[in-house]
Amino acid sequence: MKAFKNVRAYIDGKVRTADIAFDGKIAGIDGGTDGAEAVRLPDGAIVTAGFIDTHVHGAGGADAMDGTTAALDVISKTLAREGTTAFLATTMTAPREQILSALRAVAEYGDEGNGAQVLGVHLEGPFISEKYKGAQRADCIRKPSAELLAEFNRAAGGRIKTVTFAPEQDGADGLIKYCVDNGIVASIGHTAATGDQARRAADAGARGVTHTFNAQSPFSHRDVGAAGVALGDDRLVCELIADCIHVSAEAMRVLARCKPTGKIVLITDAIRAKGLADGESELGGQAVFVKDGQARLKDGTLAGSVLKMNVAVRNMAEKVGMTFEQAVDCATINPARKLGLQDERGSIAVGKRADFAVLDKDYNVLATFVNGKQVYRNY
Repeated sequence: MKAFKNVRAYIDGKVRTADIAFDGKIAGIDGGTDGAEAVRLPDGAIVTAGFIDTHVHGAGGADAMDGTTAALDVISKTLAREGTTAFLATTMTAPREQILSALRAVAEYGDEGNGAQVLGVHLEGPFISEKYKGAQRADCIRKPSAELLAEFNRAAGGRIKTVTFAPEQDGADGLIKYCVDNGIVASIGHTAATGDQARRAADAGARGVTHTFNAQSPFSHRDVGAAGVALGDDRLVCELIADCIHVSAEAMRVLARCKPTGKIVLITDAIRAKGLADGESELGGQAVFVKDGQARLKDGTLAGSVLKMNVAVRNMAEKVGMTFEQAVDCATINPARKLGLQDERGSIAVGKRADFAVLDKDYNVLATFVNGKQVYRNY
């Protein structure tokens, strides 16, 4: 048994002083620490639940589409450096066999890695709109298909947790039904949907919006588009790339004013270039150029990000004006609830996994604990 003793921690909606006993799970709060090994933290450190990134393609030079367990291990260890304790390995639009290879690697890798835990897969594509494909390959786009999704899910060992799709495409209703029947979050994204089409998707059971405002039909006063439905329909949980590049700080504030704070989930949408020096990288077989925190294709199209989750949390506090607690929720309990995992992770409570991010006052990550094990230290 280990314990944080007399630390500042975010528990039950507020930051307070506490003792936390843990092994693989949290065994006691303000009790049960007798005889436990004390884990010493720097003065001023704040312990929160570990961050959960439900949309990340890669990091540290590796990408989920590499289709190897070695690549997933690199991503796992790299993400731990930013306080992330769990993530969805995110695919992209590619040839069928390449997607299957990536999914089989996730099934083989399993639950626990050497850093952040792989919770499963976010299948981003191939069921998207060519008009709003972003940095994804047009030649590999497919119509939504429950049958193909079922094949993908079998390859992943039943571990697909989120599917991004364009609801205006033929076959979308069947795909949504498969998602609902199999506990998968159907997420509206890379879409040219009208407001009515997006709203009908929510009526049918869609519950997510992929990287809100990016790669989707915009809001207007005559047709609110996918973005307008995202803002106005509280059944939908909105992903947000809070890097002030994909979405301006002002637009981030609009989202925060329109949505209940529990319906905003921070993501990084990061690519293999995250954690590396500026220069040329790759995404889906396309050259990507990273400079000054921006990742773009040769034509200037944004191609994922190099955002770190702790920086996203800081931006929500400093640029949007959320409280520390609200900003942290967007990276912890909100994604846990979205995936139906709130009873086991996403907050510090007895019986939940001992997944912790330890931050300083400037949101820098001092340490990360996964399943009670310290997997990153920077103090």
